[in-house]
Amino acid sequence: MRGFTLLALLFLNACGADSLGIGAKNFTESGILAEIAAQLLAADGVESETRELGGTQIAWAALLAGEIQVYPEYSGTLKEEILANLDLQTTDELTAALLQRGIRMGPALGFENTYALGMRRAAAEELGVTKVSDLVEHANLRFGFSSEFMDRGDGWPGLQARYGLAPGDLRGLNHDLAYQGLVNGSIDVIDLYTTDAEILRYDLLALDDDLSYFPEYQAFFLYRDDLDPTLIARLDELGGRIDAQRMIALNVRAKIDRAAEQLVAAEFLEESFGIDAGKRGPDLLTSIAKHSGEHLLLLVISLSMAILLGIPAGIYIARNPGPGRMLMGLLNIIQTVPSIALLVFMIPLFGIGSDSAIVALFLYSLLPIVRNTSSGIAGIPGTIQDSAIAIGLPAGARLRRIELPMAMPAILAGIKTSAVINVGTATLGAWIGAGGLGQPIVSGLSRYDIPMILSGAIPAACLAILVSSFFDLVEKRLLPIGLRL
Repeated sequence: MRGFTLLALLFLNACGADSLGIGAKNFTESGILAEIAAQLLAADGVESETRELGGTQIAWAALLAGEIQVYPEYSGTLKEEILANLDLQTTDELTAALLQRGIRMGPALGFENTYALGMRRAAAEELGVTKVSDLVEHANLRFGFSSEFMDRGDGWPGLQARYGLAPGDLRGLNHDLAYQGLVNGSIDVIDLYTTDAEILRYDLLALDDDLSYFPEYQAFFLYRDDLDPTLIARLDELGGRIDAQRMIALNVRAKIDRAAEQLVAAEFLEESFGIDAGKRGPDLLTSIAKHSGEHLLLLVISLSMAILLGIPAGIYIARNPGPGRMLMGLLNIIQTVPSIALLVFMIPLFGIGSDSAIVALFLYSLLPIVRNTSSGIAGIPGTIQDSAIAIGLPAGARLRRIELPMAMPAILAGIKTSAVINVGTATLGAWIGAGGLGQPIVSGLSRYDIPMILSGAIPAACLAILVSSFFDLVEKRLLPIGLRL
């Protein structure tokens, strides 16, 4: 079992060992910047892989661990969220703190993307709200903030304290869905990124931060210090090339015009550097096939590991009820951990990407297989067990010829349950860079692109049906003829 696990993980690591990892957080601007970096290096023949990750802390952890070598970040996020405990004040202090951690900061790209609170312009004008402090007089307004903003050091907790805000209705939700809530009138105030395309599209008003709460958020790339200096020098050429209006235009191109991030990046590089990177966005069928293959690989490896461990564990529990209750209790506890939390818990042990996803899916697969194996064997009538003992069958022969065949329907039902659950749960692996059919879903959510979301959700649903049908066929082949009748 241990050898199989190590072999699987080594295979997955080897698949991406030769390419440079470029990270992006799960919003459009970060994805565009990551694609620009990847295509700029590709023009020099450098192979790289862009990996969309769940958020700031996951991207930072991936960079420190060497799972990625480059990703775009903002000065305010570094000072107030990632390195908040250091109370950094100047750029020199920030640069020194990063170097101590083996990280190098590239030149400013030329734009600032700060936080702001926003309202529909018509609603703000009706209430006479132009600045954040005006909101104190309107406690009845409904506030909806991105989940990350709700907990960040430079987010809602400090903002609330600085301005004395006490909204009666406050909720956390996906950043891009918050815009839809603002437009349809179910939310009145949301957090904005000042380069967001939706500000222009929906005619929103960014409220003046009159007490100067939000810090400066200059954009730049972070690199690992051990990255090839020639690659760093090439990426440094992006410094000062993207001003705020240019970044807004790139975001509009991706989010409003629905252009693929690869195409947006390619257009920028062709215009700014005269480079034809050749990337114009993936073909839909090719993308679905690629993500389906990644998804199936996660499923097959994790489920195989669970079968190899789960069936023997179920047999042990059936024969040792006392210790078995403790083991079943542990598996029940694992099953109650929210899947996205379990994925994140795996990162310190197995890193960002497929390894952590496989281990988490393996742990989720165990309970149905172990429970059904145990109950299937324990449910065999005692008279049959006694007869087998009476004719002198040894324990191993009883297991192979009587117990496992008779428990086979229950065992296969447990395996099928685990497989179908894993198909859905594996989509969450995209939040930690594991790819699969969750990738278009995560990307689609960041752009509120329903067709892109469906390009991941529909194949995942079809895969679940195919997996269920596959195990129905397996059951017909493996089930003894007498039990079928």
